[in-house]
Amino acid sequence: MKNINELIGTKYPLIQGGMANIADHRFAATVSEAGGLGVIAAGANDAETVRKEIRLCRKLTTRPFGVNIMLLSPHSEDIARVIMEEKVPVVTTGAGSPAQFIPGWKVAGVIVIPVIASCAHAIRMERAGADAIIAEGQEAGGHIGELTTMALVPQVVDRVNIPVIAAGGIADHRGVLAVFALGAKGVQVGTVLLASEECPVHVNYKEMVLKARDIDTMVTGRKTGAPVRVLKNLMAKKYNAMCEQDISLEELEKLTLGSLRRAVINGDLETGSFMAGQIAGLVNELRPVKTIIESLFLPLETYKEQLEIL
Repeated sequence: MKNINELIGTKYPLIQGGMANIADHRFAATVSEAGGLGVIAAGANDAETVRKEIRLCRKLTTRPFGVNIMLLSPHSEDIARVIMEEKVPVVTTGAGSPAQFIPGWKVAGVIVIPVIASCAHAIRMERAGADAIIAEGQEAGGHIGELTTMALVPQVVDRVNIPVIAAGGIADHRGVLAVFALGAKGVQVGTVLLASEECPVHVNYKEMVLKARDIDTMVTGRKTGAPVRVLKNLMAKKYNAMCEQDISLEELEKLTLGSLRRAVINGDLETGSFMAGQIAGLVNELRPVKTIIESLFLPLETYKEQLEIL
């Protein structure tokens, strides 16, 4: 089994999370230059916007980078084709199955790494031809499943024969060491990178992460079948209160429409959706991306031979 560094061509076995409305070409290039795999988040963008982002990223780095596709996007098929045409080094996927796109990506030489939240999903992705999988626990920010990272990762490791990358609840070298002990070969991180100097979110977003305590995240949308972990604020509490009142899905969608952009661009503390993981309580310092990534791995030199991760 290849290690993650060999598979994705990076210095460190680290993938940056596909954070919609946040992870643009500049941020992805910064992460790649720092030794991880930077990822452009396609989000709700159309295919030509994603193509432009890919080409701009290539002007900023010669190192491998990826694109994340949310498969529920109405543009997913067109974006999948752009990834083939542009021969993007790596694609990560969420919110659905990329099985129909994998054969074309493989022909184009694209490394395919879906995000999964269960063993069954992991097995299906391996059978479909995925090169590795990201097992994301419900500690993570944004859209989540039900299993924790501690429970999910070792079960997935035991069920598949491709590398498993752990995500959810990882913000320092202790978290990296823990998931490698569980059998993971790499990590995906997002929340800790929100508190980087280069992250293009509003200062209010960064401040919310830096000030967060261990109990300052909550999950919205469990009753609607679309759970999302966010930092607590007025909008998140109102959304869950409306769910308890059996308000229609249409009314709930009106409340959240544009809420992520309001957080990222405007720093709207009341009506923004500030997606972040439970590990935010451990993130209390604004640092350069390179410093953050090195802090995750350099203290692990002692364990290099045992874990074979560097």
